[in-house]
Amino acid sequence: MLARPSYQARQIKRRRRTRAQVEQLDEQILDVLRADHPQSVRHCFYRMTDPRLPEPVEKTDNGYQQVQHRCAELRRTGALRYSWITDATRRGYHVATYTDEADFIREVSREYRADIWHDAEVYCEVWVESRSIAGVIEADCKRLGVSLYPAGGFTSMTLAWQSAEYIRAFAGGRPVVIFYIGDYDPAGVLIDRDIHQKLCGHLGADVEIDFRRLAISTSAIAATSSTPQTTSPKPKPRSNREKRRSWVPSSAPPARCSAASSRRRRSVLRLSSLSLPLN
Repeated sequence: MLARPSYQARQIKRRRRTRAQVEQLDEQILDVLRADHPQSVRHCFYRMTDPRLPEPVEKTDNGYQQVQHRCAELRRTGALRYSWITDATRRGYHVATYTDEADFIREVSREYRADIWHDAEVYCEVWVESRSIAGVIEADCKRLGVSLYPAGGFTSMTLAWQSAEYIRAFAGGRPVVIFYIGDYDPAGVLIDRDIHQKLCGHLGADVEIDFRRLAISTSAIAATSSTPQTTSPKPKPRSNREKRRSWVPSSAPPARCSAASSRRRRSVLRLSSLSLPLN
């Protein structure tokens, strides 16, 4: 019998950054977060994949781990504020307690919030594709008094039903305006349609829904010079992969997203005959 050939394991060579390159990457991360915070690590990663940067990272899991590691080190050293990174995937569960009745009344009084939409002509809410995007715009939604739903990709039947029940209870027969923020890729362009279809299925023809993709849109892509991400779907066979272009909100410069968001919100507020201070 012929002996089977033996194979020796080979070392994988990876490029190690010099101290100067690491410092450049750190400064890029800090520049992004100084301009707009809080943001998720995923957002920072996508911004660091821009090939126009002096020290970009590759669009791989290894590249993400590099940005994640640098964010962690910057936080530990105090160079990056902990509050500048958001994590909508984890939370603590707390029990509200009070020293006495007077303390309870004081705390509850702080929770009072007037319903600024009760006499509006429309009911409004926001859907986003991921929890990381939700963590970025949650403060804006709270300030404007609108509900926020992170779909988590193609949303579940339960979440769509819960949203429909909330709309039925609080819309009061008014038209419904839903803003959506998500990726522009082969799957992302179908997620908002899926949400719209599920909501219409629960609410029927009695409720008029105006479903608007706020970002990423074809007009936004045409107006920006942002570099598309490359997605690699998993068709069968795996050897024949098709590379497709995609744009994600996390990779878009925040100024462009904020400007588009403000324009959309102002249009709804004008429609609703409301006057609110907007950034």
